[in-house]
Amino acid sequence: MSTAHVTEIHTYPVKGEPGTDLSEVDVEEGGLAGDRRKKAPVHLISREQSEGVRANFVVDLSPEDLRALAGSVVSLGAARLGIVGPAGTCAGVYADVEAPGHVRVGDALE
Repeated sequence: MSTAHVTEIHTYPVKGEPGTDLSEVDVEEGGLAGDRRKKAPVHLISREQSEGVRANFVVDLSPEDLRALAGSVVSLGAARLGIVGPAGTCAGVYADVEAPGHVRVGDALE
């Protein structure tokens, strides 16, 4: 896997309402600061599949490489995320927060 980076950050404070585009965010134990709590604390998606998907982090990694991270712990900026697996019927993957931290657009996914 080549190094991937965060290309977009979004929160969705109110169900069904438009999201908020951010350049940086604090990832807390329960998810992103300002985001409503949902099925999983964090939703990541490949930039290739991001059109119309309400994910928190968009990364420049192929959908296949992103799915292959299931079961691993990754660093995203100063946060550590445990990749749980596919995001149900949505594209991308869900993740639990292993260690809170600050994430900015451009930060590496390692």
